[in-house]
This record gives sequence, structure tokens and C-alpha cells, in this order.
Amino acid sequence: MPKIATFRFYEELNDFLPIKKRKVAFEHSFTGKPTVKDLIEALGVPHAEVDLILVNGDSVTFSYILKDKDFVSVYPVFESVDISVITRLREKPLREPAFILDVHLGRLARYLRMLGFDASYRNDYDDNEIIAASLKEHRIILTRDIGLLKVGAVTHGYYVRTQIPKEQVKEVIKRFDLVYSIRPFNRCINCNQALEKVTRDEVTDQLQPLTILYFNKFFRCTGCGKVFWEGSHFERMKTFIADLIKPN
Repeated sequence: MPKIATFRFYEELNDFLPIKKRKVAFEHSFTGKPTVKDLIEALGVPHAEVDLILVNGDSVTFSYILKDKDFVSVYPVFESVDISVITRLREKPLREPAFILDVHLGRLARYLRMLGFDASYRNDYDDNEIIAASLKEHRIILTRDIGLLKVGAVTHGYYVRTQIPKEQVKEVIKRFDLVYSIRPFNRCINCNQALEKVTRDEVTDQLQPLTILYFNKFFRCTGCGKVFWEGSHFERMKTFIADLIKPN
């Protein structure tokens, strides 16, 4: 005979559900002995976005075997709230996050680097490479592919909702509470390596005459060697950052 469990998903996890199941408790029938992780993902929610599951008021792990008439409450990753006294589904939030982005998010990667965040990206990454690097380098996967976040090995990941790059970076900054971690001119937007301050004399052979004449502050990538300076693009960056941190 089929069994029935009642589910209630909270906050942004509702983005993955049909409209009629959002922000309400609903019943779901099942057979056999599935884990709570199996049914959460069967309902469309990737496990990588889940950080807390309560069954009948008690916190459980993904391996919990569902029983008839269970009431399941599912909460998203808590990056700003301390819930350490209960059963978290990963060791801890990544407080100094590093990201790895799928092939659809190249412009988002550049924006994140511009703001000083470690954002690994290649336009030829495959899913296995992304997952392996995420685990080895402790990176959060940012993706537009829900299926990638349902792979069992994935521990930290986030499905980027919007398709507009400037809105994507705002979404990620808000989601991971990164406003006060923004450090522009700290990372190369091309290769993701750290920037170092250099004198004009050190990079004169890489500059145009007018750049040498009008600018005094210079930075060089420790990876690819590209030189940056505080030109008009720097002013545009400051305007962009001001818009990011502006209260809604």
C-alpha cells in the first residue's frame, strides 16, 4: 500500500516547486523505503541547496528512511544564521567562499572576480571536472543546471535563478551575504589569480604613453602578468558596487 508523507519547503527552495506546492504543506505518496533525500530530489529540489531537514520536529540526515505519515520540513543553506546545535547536512558554511562556475556563467565569473572573489571558470569544464574541483578545492558550485546539483557527490552548490549577468552577481552577493566581503582590485578578471600593487616604473614597458602620463596606481596579475590601473573602468566599477550594496 502507498504511504503518505507531508512536506513543507521554506524560502528559496520553493523556486524548484510547482506553484501549488510553494510555501504550503502538501502530501506526497510513496512506496518502498526511500530516503528523505530521494524524495526531496524527486520533488525537484537539489540536495546541495538543503541544509536542514526536520522530520516530525527532529533534525535528520539525508539517509533518514521515510515512514508513513511523517511530516518533513526542509530548509535552505543557512549562510548567515548559526544552527550549529542541530544536525546540519554539511560540516559548516563556507565563510570565505570560493566558487566554481559552469560553462553558462562566464560573465558572472568575471563580475565575481572584479569584486575580489575566487571564481574558477573555464568554458570547457564538464560536470565531472566541476564536481572534482569543488570537492578538492572546497568550492561552491554555481550553475544553471539543476541536474548537476542532484549528483550525490556534490556538497555545496547553488542554482542561479536569473539569466541576466548583472542580476546574477547581485543574486549571489545577497544569497551568500557577501556585501562586506567585496574587495575590488584584488583579483584578475581574466585568470582569477591575485593582483599585486606595482610601481609605474615596474610596468612602464607594458603601458601606453597616455596611461603613463595620467595614472599613478597600478596592479599586476601574479598569474598572467596583465597590468591594471584605476582608469574610467574603475569609476564604473565603483558605481556598480554602490548599486550592489544599496538597500532595496
